[in-house]
Amino acid sequence: MESLLERQRTYHEDIERLEQAIADRLSKESSKIKDRLSQEHDVAKFLDRIAEQSKKLLDIYTNKDKTQSINEILTASGSEFEEFYRQLKEIKDFHRRYPNEKVENFEELYKKRPEDEDEISKIFSGEESYGRFLDLNTLHEQWLNLKGVKYISYTKYLDFYDKFSSINSRIKNENYFKYLTNLESYLESFYKRINPLQDHNKIFSTIEADFNKEWDSGKLLESIVPTVNTGLIEDIFCDACNKNYSKKSVYDAHLMSKKHKKAEEARKSINKEGEMVNENSNEIQRHPKIDILKKRVISKKEYFIQRLSLLLNGEREATKRNVVRKQTLTDRERQAELEAAENEETVVEETKDEDRIWNPLKLPLGWDGKPIPYWLWKLHGLGVEYPCEICGNFIYMGRKAFDKHFMEWRHVHGLRCLGIQNSVLFKEITSIDDALALWEKLKLDKKNNDRLLESTIEMEDDQGNVMSEKVYNDLKNQGLL
Repeated sequence: MESLLERQRTYHEDIERLEQAIADRLSKESSKIKDRLSQEHDVAKFLDRIAEQSKKLLDIYTNKDKTQSINEILTASGSEFEEFYRQLKEIKDFHRRYPNEKVENFEELYKKRPEDEDEISKIFSGEESYGRFLDLNTLHEQWLNLKGVKYISYTKYLDFYDKFSSINSRIKNENYFKYLTNLESYLESFYKRINPLQDHNKIFSTIEADFNKEWDSGKLLESIVPTVNTGLIEDIFCDACNKNYSKKSVYDAHLMSKKHKKAEEARKSINKEGEMVNENSNEIQRHPKIDILKKRVISKKEYFIQRLSLLLNGEREATKRNVVRKQTLTDRERQAELEAAENEETVVEETKDEDRIWNPLKLPLGWDGKPIPYWLWKLHGLGVEYPCEICGNFIYMGRKAFDKHFMEWRHVHGLRCLGIQNSVLFKEITSIDDALALWEKLKLDKKNNDRLLESTIEMEDDQGNVMSEKVYNDLKNQGLL
């Protein structure tokens, strides 16, 4: 039988091996999503193991099981050395009897093995793509199977699933509670899987404390009544006929029909016991304390789902974009994308501060995303401001950008608003008054040129009389020629 001292030594050794394994994992920075998640899950398992072994050690030191303490064991034979040699003799006798007994190697136990790399693939579905996207397809189908619910697409469901203020209390029955339980369980599991090193118990305890505080204040009880009509819930549902009605008048007419009366009688005459159960359940539902308790349980589920959705907002938005994009992909493209996702590199949060760009002079960024050299900024005169009144007092930095803007949409649109047709003559003109004055001058010059052109052209009639084109056309129109 293993002695208390040997168990104590084994626990200490195990903890030291675990700490070394954690250090080995964290010393290797992984840029791939799969490797990073595998690393974090390994560290989380090791931390749980350390907590478990530490608890056992604490029980030994505090003598929780009321057995002999370490000091009592050492002095049981009257002398510490005698007890030591006695235990040493027991160990030698054990190994003499079992010479081929295998020794547990803690160092090999916590080493990274090739088969461990596939463990991370088992905890995520293909749709989740190693925690980048949510997989709510099953929950979407479960929502559509609820009574009194209109069909909505999966994309719209991703926007709607935590908008509980728009849901009518009529559909909040047992099936709705099962749906909420499954949705909460999935979101909680997904958050744990993508954040294995977070203190999950602390986060969920905080959410529960916030819920209790808001429920006691009465805010959540008031928000149970639907205030927003999204059109996703049918207004009226007939249980006997299993049919939805969008208008009250149509539903009232349906209640008077023979078809509804027959269906109602058939439902009531199935068995009297079921009817008694329904009556008793209705009486229970009318009990105010039971009703409030049910509302509290459902509200707690809804509150947890909303808070978890806030924590997973980034993955939720990425899922919506991915669903819209995947609708245009073929099966081969989806498979190639899934393989590429395994090798996709992610930016580690700890390196954000190191990669922050130092740009105290507010220099423009180059093609590589870094500020251009100061001498290049000065050479191109990018510090000189060129305002343009026609562009709405927009300021252009540098002569090159200023010269280029005269043919761009902003300047052309400004001229059109002034009733001016853009041309090369308006280049270098940035003042509205100057542009209008030039436009008036151009119109006047064009009118004078047209008048001069008319006077320079001469026409001759049948009798040989020479006259200007205008006089000739006037006489011809009057029938004098």
